[in-house]
Amino acid sequence: MHGGSGAVLTAAPEGSAARGGAVAFSALMAFVVISLIAPQTFVPALASVRPALLTAVVAIVTLLASRLVERRPLVASTRETRVAAALAGWAIATAPFSAWPGGSVTFLLDTYFKTLAVFWLLGIVIDTRARLRLVAWTLSLTAIPLAVTGVRNYLAGTFVPDGGHVGVKRILGYDAPLTENPNDLALMLNLILPLTVALLFIQRRRSLRLLLAGAVLVDVLAVIVTLSRAGFLTLATAVVLYCWRLGQRAERGWAVVAMILTLAAIPFLPSGYLDRLGTVASIDSDPTGSAQARWTDTVAAATFVLAHPIVGAGVGMNVLALNAERGPSWKAVHNVYLELAVELGLPGLSLFLLLLLGAIRRVGLVRRRAAGDPGARDLFHLAEGLQVSLVAFAVAALFHPVAYHFYFYELAGLAVAMQAVSRAPAPTSEGDPRIRASFPP
Repeated sequence: MHGGSGAVLTAAPEGSAARGGAVAFSALMAFVVISLIAPQTFVPALASVRPALLTAVVAIVTLLASRLVERRPLVASTRETRVAAALAGWAIATAPFSAWPGGSVTFLLDTYFKTLAVFWLLGIVIDTRARLRLVAWTLSLTAIPLAVTGVRNYLAGTFVPDGGHVGVKRILGYDAPLTENPNDLALMLNLILPLTVALLFIQRRRSLRLLLAGAVLVDVLAVIVTLSRAGFLTLATAVVLYCWRLGQRAERGWAVVAMILTLAAIPFLPSGYLDRLGTVASIDSDPTGSAQARWTDTVAAATFVLAHPIVGAGVGMNVLALNAERGPSWKAVHNVYLELAVELGLPGLSLFLLLLLGAIRRVGLVRRRAAGDPGARDLFHLAEGLQVSLVAFAVAALFHPVAYHFYFYELAGLAVAMQAVSRAPAPTSEGDPRIRASFPP
């Protein structure tokens, strides 16, 4: 692998080292599926095995072993990985000054370091277009049961007890840590949706296009029935961005279809949906008090940052900081940018913004390089889909306390991998002989 932002991952040699890389990739895909589907929820006996941790350990150990045997770098040398390392370093360096140092250390070990491990794995083990496509397929297919569960809960009237808020009935999400809350379910589906759309444009087989179109439809329906205001704004961002892009190309007919379907769906929106969306612009009109409480938290967070602009409350400690600022309510600020600023100060926020904007820019460069090249058609659409997902996260981040979780870092890891794959020599035939996707290009 060459240094610099345009790292090139060379083809792995044959033999045990190559098999090690394939095992690491397979274990990583198993981890992604398990983290989303949470099979231990349905088979409690699996909980004692800790399948997500097990597959992650297998991926890490086999990748390290294969890299050492091959004498290849253990880290993708890109600007984004260096920024991510600097952000993690700042979180560690400021932990001793935390409002609760022990709590910050626990948060680093239990949450942030695990997320960074997945970011590292994705960025280095996905080294072919075939693997990129398989990741997109894995996420898209895994999202289907999540979305179906959301729609089914709405139709069956399976709501959060007491509606979650007075006067508003919110569905139960999917019973997994990343999607149990309806807002988190909407976030996850919104981030996966653009990759599903990318596969829809790539595929030529009619049966697979129908499958993907159905997946897109059920994902959108599930986002809507969550009644998540942030979910709607994130979905709208993705739709508008995609329609704008398609309007400049031969696929502009898809943009017209999307707009027609959007207008046709308005009469069928859940009862009270438009009124709930209206509280985004009119905070005081929210009967649940949720919008007002979040605004109070936003003001408190901004006040804290102004008083502590360099070293914040410590990683994972924004709840304690807000308690001290506006009184104890034990709630986190629902804004990634303020979450980081409160906990890591403006230096931490600046590093995260460099990582986010850098990932968006890098994927955009891959998209532009692949444009007009028939041999890079799949890379073009996957880059476009990933860029839409990253921009959608940038909007969703205004409403979610997920600064250190998988939602963003999985996308950032794919961005690191994608720029490396884009600079690798074009394959002589479709697919990687060591890991062939189950679906055609």
